[in-house]
Amino acid sequence: MRCYLQALLLCLVFTFFSLLYVFNQLASTLEDGDDWGLKEQGISDRRSHDSGHLFRKRPGLAGLRDREDGFDRERSASAVKEQRDERSHLAVVACGSRLEETLTMLKSAVLLSRKPLHFYIFAEDDLHERFRNALDSWPRTVQTKFNFTIYPITFPKENANEWKKLFKPCASQRLFLPLILKDVDSLLYVDTDIIFLQPVEDIWGLLSQFNSSHLAAMAPEHEEPRIGWYNRFARHPYYGKTGINSGVMLMNMTRLREKSFKNDMTTVALKWEELLMPLLQKYKLNITWGDQDLLNIIFHQNPESLYVFPCQWNYRPDHCIYGSNCQQADEDGVFILHGNRGVYHDDKQPAFRAVYEAIQKYPFGDNMETSLLQPLEATLQTTTNTYCGRTSHLFTRKLKQSIMSVQQDVTRRR
Repeated sequence: MRCYLQALLLCLVFTFFSLLYVFNQLASTLEDGDDWGLKEQGISDRRSHDSGHLFRKRPGLAGLRDREDGFDRERSASAVKEQRDERSHLAVVACGSRLEETLTMLKSAVLLSRKPLHFYIFAEDDLHERFRNALDSWPRTVQTKFNFTIYPITFPKENANEWKKLFKPCASQRLFLPLILKDVDSLLYVDTDIIFLQPVEDIWGLLSQFNSSHLAAMAPEHEEPRIGWYNRFARHPYYGKTGINSGVMLMNMTRLREKSFKNDMTTVALKWEELLMPLLQKYKLNITWGDQDLLNIIFHQNPESLYVFPCQWNYRPDHCIYGSNCQQADEDGVFILHGNRGVYHDDKQPAFRAVYEAIQKYPFGDNMETSLLQPLEATLQTTTNTYCGRTSHLFTRKLKQSIMSVQQDVTRRR
């Protein structure tokens, strides 16, 4: 009798597990069917933890290929979007007497770029009409290469005066561009005292070199620590060995808006809009260069978020005033000239001033080789009494290539 009971018990256990297996398979089939239905309707499955996108589940290598194909489709859609908008998006902030300097910067961008541009000009109210009139006066053939939008200077109302007076007038506006230009994905911010020596789209192309953590790109403040400012004098944290310079700043603003930043004020990571004012309140008595110092503090705490490009993309008097100390420029030439410290408007660095005035005075429509490059090269020969003048051949190396490329494009179109 005991043998019969044991056999019956084993049969019941076997039947129970068989039924459990059948129900499990049925539930799995229904779940896959539901997932596919969601996919067909374009609704993402909140249960998925893979990528935020739903891919049809299949076992083994086939399922892996499904997932990879899904990512490829996502990348392809992103590439198509980028191809539709070939423009480089360039922002500048102009206050006080910076109108002419800003127009010269924009002119250098338009002259050398082969792809369309969009300018975001943030300026004091009394400069708006002057900017509009100046840009509208450029030849029609030039105007077809760019669009522009003019914005007022805008700071958070509760701290507007404090932000506006930080360092130079309106300079800290750049910190708020991701919050103002909410529909702009990526942006190149430049100071007004920038001169492009090669097309804007070349630095714009550095966005494709960002890894998944990068959300901004800047150049080091110095290449040579012995003459570095931050490593010798700063009273606050700064990025890397010598800090970073924010005069040329490439941003993926979508990532910047989404990221939660580590900081030394709280253990809680903060969004960009939550971070700025507390950071200023903590360090305002210790910072010298205003918003640039705040950016150094932020990326000191979040170094993985910064892509560092070489000094040739932000070449300043510091790179030649004591002798050449920008190795990449020595090898490939200067890509972007940054005339900080007012050197475009005084006699301290005549090589920098010569480049600025050559762009400023060049008549639209003239041959750039004979009306811009050759006169500039002749003027630079007279500046060799200064260290920067002795390296001024680096200023024209890339400019010459850029001019030749633009003129070849013009010839082909004819």
